[in-house]
Amino acid sequence: MLTVVCETPGSLLAQDRQKPERAPGETLVRIKRVGVCGTDLHIFNGNQPFLEYPRVMGHEFSGIVEESEAGSGLVAGDVVYVMPYLSCGDCIACRQGKTNCCVRIQVLGVHRDGAFTEYLSLPHAFVLKANGITLDQAAMIEFLSIGAHAVRRSDIQAGQRALVVGTGPIGMAVAIFSRLRGAQVTVLDTREDRLVFCKAHLKVSSAVLIGAEDKQQLEHLTQGEFFDVVFDATGNAKAMERGFEFIAHGGKYVLVSIVRDTISFSDPEFHKREATLMGSRNATVEDFRYVEQCLRDGLIPDAALNTHRMTLSEVPERFQMLLDPTQGVVKAIVEC
Repeated sequence: MLTVVCETPGSLLAQDRQKPERAPGETLVRIKRVGVCGTDLHIFNGNQPFLEYPRVMGHEFSGIVEESEAGSGLVAGDVVYVMPYLSCGDCIACRQGKTNCCVRIQVLGVHRDGAFTEYLSLPHAFVLKANGITLDQAAMIEFLSIGAHAVRRSDIQAGQRALVVGTGPIGMAVAIFSRLRGAQVTVLDTREDRLVFCKAHLKVSSAVLIGAEDKQQLEHLTQGEFFDVVFDATGNAKAMERGFEFIAHGGKYVLVSIVRDTISFSDPEFHKREATLMGSRNATVEDFRYVEQCLRDGLIPDAALNTHRMTLSEVPERFQMLLDPTQGVVKAIVEC
């Protein structure tokens, strides 16, 4: 089977590997669609903090059941998507239902080989039947679920103000689900094309370009009160530190992105606001099923989000293009 391996940062190689055999307790999935994530771009660039090379990337994917076993709830031909966070089920986080931050988590495409290939055999519990949605939509569930999880953790309420800093796919997902909760959503980014996209397709209330006057603009938009919830989706340490400036008194700051760095903030400014600082990692089955329902209900502009496509065989040659801001990439989908 064709498999694309990231051997070292910047190097992708097509290989012919043996098709996996299904082990007891597993389902063999023929992979059909793989979404390209910011994590994949970070792996390619060499700045993903939880990874060793070589690695087969890809953790946003859907496919068709090739083979399963009685009692799994899955049969050959089922359209499925995969929850790529393989959790242990018995650590302190898993016992609390927080499988997304399992102590021994194995994320496909990061800690173990992922979906830039034609087949994977995976434990039944992580293979979820897609009901009433397309293969393309199913391949988008994972990144959308990260946004949905962050919004659920924030517990933002209708009428509250949300600021999403960073309008990559994860930031867009945060904006989508904040708006579905009835929040007034403002997005902040350095890229004007992304801000235009958010206004046109995500129906955000306001979009602000990062620059000399951006803080004054945010202050004006909120009558000087700033934001009930600030979400960082930049993956940039300096931006993460600056985001503390935009929290309203009594507000929350949710760090959705991750950097291989230490961040700091002014304790007096943080303390006087009685602010809440939260990390948000991955997502849970609850988030995945919620996103699936939203897709089924037509609440997510998935067709607009999918801006680019390529085949698995084209990945070694064309992947570099996805890093070029002039290409206007939001979400690329690889067809297997």
